[in-house]
Amino acid sequence: MGYTVMLVDDAAFMRMMLKDILSNNGYQIVGEAENGMVAVQKYSDLKPDITIMDITMPEMDGLQAVKEIRSKDPQAKVIMCSAMGQQAMVIEAIQSGAKDFVVKPFQADRVLEAVAKALK
Repeated sequence: MGYTVMLVDDAAFMRMMLKDILSNNGYQIVGEAENGMVAVQKYSDLKPDITIMDITMPEMDGLQAVKEIRSKDPQAKVIMCSAMGQQAMVIEAIQSGAKDFVVKPFQADRVLEAVAKALK
């Protein structure tokens, strides 16, 4: 069985794109969340090997969610993604504990590279 992944994005089609890329490459999608609040709750139940999370979401953004997840599980592996390639956000995401940062629209090889690197 491959690694387990939780996808967090407020846009269902973005989660679907990621699901296609990852499941076609042997990863198992164990859960999805449409905002950071749901992600934090589901993370505790699912304990995915890796979480791919959007930064900009309603309720709770990805930066806050990664902080909360990592406060409960310091070993949590989270990759952030966002359409905005803003340097400050990338830096804040990494400082918040994210392992990597992927820019939308997703390029399959970049997503797979980030996931493989984070899981090492």
